[in-house]
Amino acid sequence: MNQTEMRMQTGEATIVPFTPPRMPETVRFDRRELSAILMIYGRHVATGEWRDYAIIFGRERAVFAILRRTGEAPLYRIEKDPKRAEKQGAYSIVAQGGRVLKRGHDLERVLRVLEKPARLVGE
Repeated sequence: MNQTEMRMQTGEATIVPFTPPRMPETVRFDRRELSAILMIYGRHVATGEWRDYAIIFGRERAVFAILRRTGEAPLYRIEKDPKRAEKQGAYSIVAQGGRVLKRGHDLERVLRVLEKPARLVGE
């Protein structure tokens, strides 16, 4: 007879500490990722194209939304979804209509889709 069976026969109660189920962590952009995003954002703000942004951290993904004006729908969404990291890449750029412009594993490479092509002087 083991100790648990003996306790049950003698009426002793076994105390098991309760640990609540752990809530999943929220997905966030780290300092390096935010720095890369804000570099591109700053360039477009300087040209007057973009004026506002919103950051949303959730349990499944983090989103950096780029807005032309406050209160409007986002022009672009930069999304980080760790569930897609092994398959298509954790990072994606989504246009206003929901179309995915670029997806990949390297954020800086994905962000290049938002860069404007260089123009020649005199154009």
